[in-house]
Amino acid sequence: MFTVEYSKSSRKILRRLPRNLANRLLNKMDDIARNPYARHNNVTSLQGSPYYRLRMGDWRVVYEIQDEKLIILVIKVASRGKVYK
Repeated sequence: MFTVEYSKSSRKILRRLPRNLANRLLNKMDDIARNPYARHNNVTSLQGSPYYRLRMGDWRVVYEIQDEKLIILVIKVASRGKVYK
């Protein structure tokens, strides 16, 4: 099983989100950590980069799978309009 780690900026955003949304995002990332390469709803790889995107309503989570360290690094959590900037 992979470990989920969060960047400083993603932790900051998660603290500001409504508790129910933050919990849903955290639970979904835990599901992904069990088997990151399984087919998950609302998860796609980002073209031209090693990152993946989780879509949850109007929010997006961008993360990287680091196989050699068994880590999923959450890079960014943002609303749909801001995540790709």
